[in-house]
Amino acid sequence: MDSLPVSRFKATCLAALERVRKTGRPLLVTRRGVPIAQVVPPPPAEPQNSGFGVMHGTADELADIVAPLPEEDWEALR
Repeated sequence: MDSLPVSRFKATCLAALERVRKTGRPLLVTRRGVPIAQVVPPPPAEPQNSGFGVMHGTADELADIVAPLPEEDWEALR
């Protein structure tokens, strides 16, 4: 783990944060040799799933849903 005095961290904050992001190594910020903060990289981002295909495989097709019903199944003809 790298360490950096708080005065240098203050002067180079953005560069220090970018180094943590690129290397993935934490950074220990110290004041007079005593640790006061630790900068760690963020956890890996979770993949963003779109709404398409979310319900895939959760339903069963029992019959042809677009074919017309046979005439014997029509209630109006009874």
